[in-house]
Amino acid sequence: MSASMKMITSICEGTSYKEMCARSLESAAKNSSATAKDYLLAAIHATVEEVKKGLEATGKVSVNKEADRSSHLAVEECKNFLDSALDSLNDTITSVMDSTTHTLEERAHELLSWVTAVHALHTTCLEFITNPEIKSAVENGINNATQLAHNAVNIIADLPEILSLFGLSNNDESSPSPSPSPSRRRLLLTDDGFPTWFSAADRKLLGKHNKGGGGSKGNKNKNNDHNGKDNTVYVANIANIKPNVVVAKDGSGNFKRISEAIAAYPANNNGRFIIYVKAGVYDEQVIIDKKKPNIFMYGDGIGKTIVTGNRIAGKNLDPSTTFSNEAFGFIARGMTFRNEAGPQGHRAVAFRSKGDKVALFDCSFEGNQDTFYYQVLRQFYRNCVIYGTIDFIFGKGDAVIQDSDIIVRKPMPNQFNTITADGKDIEKGSNGLVLHHCRIRPDNYLYPVRFDIKTYLGRPWSANALTVFMKCELADFIRPEGFRVWDNAQNHKTCQMFEFGNTGPGNKTDRRDSKNFSHWRVISPEEAAKYTPGQFIMGHDWLPQTGFPNRLGL
Repeated sequence: MSASMKMITSICEGTSYKEMCARSLESAAKNSSATAKDYLLAAIHATVEEVKKGLEATGKVSVNKEADRSSHLAVEECKNFLDSALDSLNDTITSVMDSTTHTLEERAHELLSWVTAVHALHTTCLEFITNPEIKSAVENGINNATQLAHNAVNIIADLPEILSLFGLSNNDESSPSPSPSPSRRRLLLTDDGFPTWFSAADRKLLGKHNKGGGGSKGNKNKNNDHNGKDNTVYVANIANIKPNVVVAKDGSGNFKRISEAIAAYPANNNGRFIIYVKAGVYDEQVIIDKKKPNIFMYGDGIGKTIVTGNRIAGKNLDPSTTFSNEAFGFIARGMTFRNEAGPQGHRAVAFRSKGDKVALFDCSFEGNQDTFYYQVLRQFYRNCVIYGTIDFIFGKGDAVIQDSDIIVRKPMPNQFNTITADGKDIEKGSNGLVLHHCRIRPDNYLYPVRFDIKTYLGRPWSANALTVFMKCELADFIRPEGFRVWDNAQNHKTCQMFEFGNTGPGNKTDRRDSKNFSHWRVISPEEAAKYTPGQFIMGHDWLPQTGFPNRLGL
């Protein structure tokens, strides 16, 4: 084989759709002096072109809006997902173009997250469509794009090996220093409790947490759980912040509705756009679209500033969600997001996010089934409260929930509870869910019958689901087998369910269902370190340069 064909064969070796991979790299192979960067760009550009074709094909799918409203909404949502996928790919191209070959590996974790989101958006698009004929038409239109996105994830995940093909190994003085696999999610906190990718101004804006993780003194709100302890959540005193707009039900602000405040986001805004939502119950569906990045929204505290609704899947545009964020850099603090459809509402989301670098503090997410949807991309939640019944923490993003209370509610008769449902699609993708230093317990209504209703730590939404419970406190109602299989699927055979350092009477690891969940295990400290905040963002490579203290341990 020619040198270029050998290069294509080597790069495509780790992909699942090798013939399509080879065709996508042909443009780079024609250039005898092509670099690793050129091959990577060729793979991404090919994916972009197929996503555009998929978007065009989906637009041609005919759905009678009046006769089949559910399918019409699903197809419209599918178009939205594909459009978001294009944004992620364009961000990836820009990042690769701005990189030198030697800095590509340093950006690999970010590139992997973006491209993994592209594939996740494609698969989620199809999951929304229930009409077989319409689903088949959309699937045929986006099939090539889905496969190329799958290939791109594997190529970026194998970037260190690909760089070595070009003589750029980690042993070279000109190459990046050794780093963990880019397929691991990376998130690091500074000592004041915020991700290190927050600017100094953002950390000052949000206020500092005390050692108890509850924030500086301010409004108190007690969680509705049964454990005999005072689980008070403190909302930081942010009285000195000057918001851009104020929302107030009583008319004392600029607007009476949150949606109106978001609509006031100025064109070509630079910097943080701050929205203060005064105490009150705001019964409205809120959507922050992708063209409104860097919004900071804060309220008067959990149980005081409440965004609510009773939306059920299939009955509204963005079918079931009370509050949706699609923008980069969204931050919120001191708010309650609620879906009041009840357990009979089935899929009824209180909060959904598919924006990158999203962080929420001191917030409550209240619902039953599918309460909290970490849809795609990187997300961080600290000192929050999440309520629900079935699969109530679910998604395909890269989510870390830390120092939070997970409150399980009473489901409908003959139902069970599953706390998590991760949907990681690709083994080498960046998706996964980590619960770190969280407290898991029943609410007051479930408590008396907590042993009669089966409650599991989670179940795998997809074959490559990744869920990690680290140093969490598990109450006595957690089933000893720990996890439940997904009905009519074989996901339990390949998913990864890990535990480390958990405590409490529900921590019965000697009785976990390791027969069905063959990859479940209590991981070692060395392996657990891969899921700690420090390694999730390659903090050992760049954190010392930020000037912030290091907190990399378990």
